[in-house]
Amino acid sequence: MNDQPAHLVTRDGLRDGSLLAAARLGAPPGTVFQSDEAIQADLDAALAAHAPGADVWLFGYGSLMWNPALEFAEHRSASVRGWHRRFCLWLHMGRGTPENPGLMLALERGGSCHGALFRIPAARARDELLLAWRRELFTGAYRSRWITAETDAGPIRAATFVVNRDHHRYAGRLPDHLIAQRLATAAGTLGSCASYLDQTIGSLHRLGRRDRSMERLQALLQAHT
Repeated sequence: MNDQPAHLVTRDGLRDGSLLAAARLGAPPGTVFQSDEAIQADLDAALAAHAPGADVWLFGYGSLMWNPALEFAEHRSASVRGWHRRFCLWLHMGRGTPENPGLMLALERGGSCHGALFRIPAARARDELLLAWRRELFTGAYRSRWITAETDAGPIRAATFVVNRDHHRYAGRLPDHLIAQRLATAAGTLGSCASYLDQTIGSLHRLGRRDRSMERLQALLQAHT
């Protein structure tokens, strides 16, 4: 399998709109995208619930961990309770195709999740967060929300993105063997689902964390290859 991505998620591509423009052009027929105005309105509503003039923390649990594509002042390990990462969103582009769909991680209710926190200075918060909002909300499969992240220095209020269970791509709670089958074969313009899993696990290890459910999937996936 060729795992060299045809398109990279970059800060410049998110700023100038070229990444989302390419996604719209290459999307399967019938794909619905959120408008730029709707994405900005969602971000403005989130920031309206944040203390004025305060830095903003963003929690990442998937590709944001190894490719945040935004500028930040601080990066640290964190955990959240009441949410866990799970492959629960079907992918028909990016890391899958309509003929061979992949799966993407999202936060689901219950359990806990290790990940990375990024601190964005207040003066640049809206501009930088808009890049993350464009990246995560443009199909409507995720919803933004504030969560409490636990760190060695204490709890931190952070923004993140959780699954939208009302979205047509929501896959629900699939059995691990089916998830592994999809991850083993699905790929697209952003690379393969197998690489996405490996990079997630590698990022956690670099933070000094583990996710045993992801490691179980990795072992199952290796049995398919």
